[in-house]
Amino acid sequence: MDETSKLVAEYQDIAIAYASEYGLKLVLAILIFIIGKWATNKITAFIKKMMLKANVDKTLVEFSESIIYFALLMMVIIAALNQLGVNTTSFVAVFGAATLAIGLALQGSFSNIGAAVLIILFRPFKVGDVIESAGVTGEVTDINLFSTIITPIDKRTVIVPNSSIIGGNITNFSNREQRRVDHVFGIGYDDDLKLAKETLMQIVKADSRILQDPEPFVAVNELADSSVNFVVRAWTSTDDYWGVYFDMLESVKLTFDEKGISIPYPQMDVHTDK
Repeated sequence: MDETSKLVAEYQDIAIAYASEYGLKLVLAILIFIIGKWATNKITAFIKKMMLKANVDKTLVEFSESIIYFALLMMVIIAALNQLGVNTTSFVAVFGAATLAIGLALQGSFSNIGAAVLIILFRPFKVGDVIESAGVTGEVTDINLFSTIITPIDKRTVIVPNSSIIGGNITNFSNREQRRVDHVFGIGYDDDLKLAKETLMQIVKADSRILQDPEPFVAVNELADSSVNFVVRAWTSTDDYWGVYFDMLESVKLTFDEKGISIPYPQMDVHTDK
């Protein structure tokens, strides 16, 4: 046997030795990962189903689902590596160091995760609420680890970092069953003040969506430079708020036109000497 044949035979023996020693371990590690990932999906889905059945808040369910899935998947990966003979203690240490390095590089992302935890714990809003925050107004459609997804009335999708929400004011329009509609209407100084006040109250009471308890309120609010301003306050259900808000504007304009009540607008009178 020549030198080349001996070398090939030697490498074959080494390959067979490694295959017999690590082949079974590799197959078992792959099986552990595949079965473990399948079990992780099933367990996570089961826990989510039980939480929803127990009427746990949807926001908390989705947040918990992400955490549970990640934790179980990490256990599966460590178990698979352990089967391969990898020192998992060292792996955990390396993973911790890598996590620290990544954490320093991604401080903004982790601040979003921290903000997500605060949102879940203190519950300033939940999925389905209409809120105003970070300059965006709309319905909250999802809260994940990094961002809150808000859908405004025009059905856009706005992704807002959680840290931006926690770092500013949050106005929740859905955490009360009733909301108050506030309007200011101005009439001319030459118009009939009592007629205007009665007309505004009639418009308010004619709308069946407006609640009578608390009672609607109409009063003179300001004697402005070019108008007498009335404040109109009326309570309605949260679901009817925007309908009442816009319909009242239209009704006041049409009714004032019918009754000859003027709505002043800014103007400038210029006098010249002849």
